[in-house]
Amino acid sequence: MHDFAFIFAGFFVGLVVGVTGVGGGSLMTPILIFFFDVKPYLAVGTDLLFAAFTKMGGTLKLARARVIDWRVVLHLSAGSIPAALITLLILRLVGPANPQVQSLMTTTLGFALLLTAAATLYKALRGKAAPVSVVRGQEVRAATPRHWSLPLLFGAVIGTLVTLTSVGAGAIGVTVLMILYPLLPLPRIVAADIAYAVPLTLVAGLGHASLGSVDWPLLTKLLAGSLPGIWVGSHLMSRIPERVIRSLLSVLLAYAGVKLIAL
Repeated sequence: MHDFAFIFAGFFVGLVVGVTGVGGGSLMTPILIFFFDVKPYLAVGTDLLFAAFTKMGGTLKLARARVIDWRVVLHLSAGSIPAALITLLILRLVGPANPQVQSLMTTTLGFALLLTAAATLYKALRGKAAPVSVVRGQEVRAATPRHWSLPLLFGAVIGTLVTLTSVGAGAIGVTVLMILYPLLPLPRIVAADIAYAVPLTLVAGLGHASLGSVDWPLLTKLLAGSLPGIWVGSHLMSRIPERVIRSLLSVLLAYAGVKLIAL
């Protein structure tokens, strides 16, 4: 019965990701902690690999459609991946199951969910995405940040946040990219955000696996549900009021964030 519950949880998260594009980490980690009493360090480690595998398919699809600005992905990865490795080294030295580390993870996750809720609500109120193409002759300028150091800095912050909580590479990442690359159309921002999340979550997830922070049987069950869920969600996207779902989702994420901070 528990196995079916995990598969259903994976399907639900995959469905929401397919419909809204909101990162699975912001949903899956709180579900594992609240509904299944999974220890925070195991929930985070397992969810990182869950996110990596679920976003791989989306990245391949976006790459084939040629909507990923690889320069943007490279800029962010240059900051986020080293930060993830440093965070993993600290976790190895302290121990991921350390009570103080667990407390830091749940509190940081709570604040990350509140930020994700705000970013999700903002996107819901903003409405439909802009055209995917960049104005002709503006391609290089659109993929150039306000300052060369900002993607490295924000990438490092997101890399640390993702490694500690598995949240941050979704709605928060999109909001950061909108600030850093104001000339880049929203669909291309979302595509870059999904693409750079794959190496980041893979590195962070494999790092957690080396610390013993990944439940492999649980990961298999979650993926068994999520992959069909994403397929169904992507086909329902045009028939479901995305704005309403995003608004409800932001309320749920805010509620989960407050509960985690209060733990």
